[in-house]
Amino acid sequence: MNGKRRIAVLSLLLGTLLLSFVLSTQASASPVADKKARLREIQAKLQGVYHQADVAVEKYNQATSQLTTVQQQIKQNQHLLKVAEYNLDVANTQLQSRVQNIYKTRDVGIVDVLFASNSFDDLITQMNMMERLGNSDVDTVRSIAAYKQDIKDRRVKLDADKKSAAKLVTERAAQKSEVLAVQGRLEQMTAGIKHDIQRLQQQQAAAARAAAQAAAAAAAAAAGGGTSSSGGGGGYIPDPGGSGNSSVVAIAQRYLGVPYVYGGASPSGFDCSGLAMYCYAQVGVSLSHGATDQQHASTPVPISALQPGDLVFFGNASYSYHVGIYVGGGSMINAPHTGAVVSYGSIGGAWIGGRF
Repeated sequence: MNGKRRIAVLSLLLGTLLLSFVLSTQASASPVADKKARLREIQAKLQGVYHQADVAVEKYNQATSQLTTVQQQIKQNQHLLKVAEYNLDVANTQLQSRVQNIYKTRDVGIVDVLFASNSFDDLITQMNMMERLGNSDVDTVRSIAAYKQDIKDRRVKLDADKKSAAKLVTERAAQKSEVLAVQGRLEQMTAGIKHDIQRLQQQQAAAARAAAQAAAAAAAAAAGGGTSSSGGGGGYIPDPGGSGNSSVVAIAQRYLGVPYVYGGASPSGFDCSGLAMYCYAQVGVSLSHGATDQQHASTPVPISALQPGDLVFFGNASYSYHVGIYVGGGSMINAPHTGAVVSYGSIGGAWIGGRF
């Protein structure tokens, strides 16, 4: 083996080892897997907190409803209190009139006893006066006592009900606020971890591309400086293996004829990346709405190794301006441009594929 041949073989071996090292490092370190595990843990807690929040909010609503009921009772009791006070005033007036009549018609001795009392409460305790009063007068005195007790009881109950209901609402509001605060913190943590996962996936994709480019450079050096191009690609890309998502082709075929709509991502209208995002979502793969982001998130596939369901990207390593869904035989389903519809097209000019 001559010197040049030995250098070429060593370069190829170096590129292969570099690619293997990057991929194995990503697999062993598995920061994305750790983040996803943490995300699942937080989401599980969040589900429990959602239940607690529902309970707390419902209890708060019940407390406010109870307060409303008590307030209505208070309003009714206030009316009844006024009625009782009016009845008391009427009874007092009637009793005073009766006493005046007794004064006019009975002897002075009895009158002296009557007006020796300091109040009507003192009056009803004097048995000799009770004997002088008729049955209707006794009923009037008893009514006065009942009215006074009714007024007292209503005032006490009104005050107690109002304080109890207000306290309950305050406690329920505090419980609700506490649970919702926990819910908010967990939701923020969830959003942060999702962002971290996306960032790490982009870093892994970039590392994979760098490794692929290094392997391509080594292969080019082994071939004496030539570059093996695949349909306008950027050098040799190793076949990542795997079967991809062939079922996406059948999904995409459902939307043939749907008009192109800029920014569209639904059966009412698609743009190129919106079609890929919508179809892949139906097999459980979440993609961003953008060809460049989709390419960065995918595992690179050489054009020569495409399988049905793989994405096909047009552009270059830094920017993909178009994407389609490979169906085989050099064809893809895509949403081409304004004025067109979702249809079959050629992958000619594509620079790389992507697999999920």
